[in-house]
Amino acid sequence: MWKRLIPFVCLALITPVFVGSVYAVPVMKRPEPVVREHFVYDFDNPAFIPIADTTLKIARQQLIDLLQDSLDYKAKIHIVEDLDYFRSLIRGRFPDWGAAAAYPPRELIAIKSPDRYNLGKSLPELLAHEYSHLVLAKRTGFYQAPRWFSEGVAMLISTEWSWSDNLAMSKAAVFGSFVKLSDIEIVNRFNDDRARVAYAESYLAVKYFYNSYDRRAVNIFLDEIARDASIDEALMASVGSDYKGFEDEFNMYLKKHYNIVTLFTDTMWFWLGLAILLVVGSFMSYRRRREYYKKWEQDEQLHSTDFDYGDPDNPEVLDDDEPWRH
Repeated sequence: MWKRLIPFVCLALITPVFVGSVYAVPVMKRPEPVVREHFVYDFDNPAFIPIADTTLKIARQQLIDLLQDSLDYKAKIHIVEDLDYFRSLIRGRFPDWGAAAAYPPRELIAIKSPDRYNLGKSLPELLAHEYSHLVLAKRTGFYQAPRWFSEGVAMLISTEWSWSDNLAMSKAAVFGSFVKLSDIEIVNRFNDDRARVAYAESYLAVKYFYNSYDRRAVNIFLDEIARDASIDEALMASVGSDYKGFEDEFNMYLKKHYNIVTLFTDTMWFWLGLAILLVVGSFMSYRRRREYYKKWEQDEQLHSTDFDYGDPDNPEVLDDDEPWRH
């Protein structure tokens, strides 16, 4: 009986190897990670490494100065094309509009590849932004700074504030749609427009914090957070106000700097810029048409086939085109 089974056993062992060798789809091998002094790059496209090197070195030095931290650990940076792999790296729910995420427990950053996705921001902005999240999480240890503070520092370091953020804040002021700082904790649940206001407010809140107080106050705030103090306690120790008091101060700042006048100004500059583009575009189009017609006339003169008039032996005597004038 065993002798009868031997051919089938052998066939069962051999068949998968045979089928695999014929039908298996080759799998693209991922490039090996590139190790730097303070970073490990795991990129689908190694062409992004020089950008990452330049951006992250600058961001690291700025964060050392702002947060008074040595930043002596290696952050792992991933730029990936596969969406499932991206999700597996960050291990959590993620909004559709998101392009990158930091995962502090593993000291890593995951960014969707610009080769495949429209990220809405430049790669340097995303790298600096997410690296700031990692650094801030390391700074506060087992405890977290408020989301608005984390996002504000990230935007400050990545210098991603733009005219569209200014416009979003002016519109929010006019329509009364400012976001409470405490509500920014759930920014991942916001739609795109509300999220833009939340991020813009975060940037302005941190800028207000630094400008109205100073770097020392900010680091006292973070030291208190790292010791498991509440936000009320941390703000009281650093700026002398509780959460509500600080937010009231900040709201006064917002109302002073964003209103119907700034909305009008922002939109005026938009329409002015659009008008300038239209004028320049029309002028360039006119120049192209003029050059085309001029070239067309020259070509007609050079390739004329009108030989009905004139004296071919004395071409200067008669005008070939208008003999009646003579």
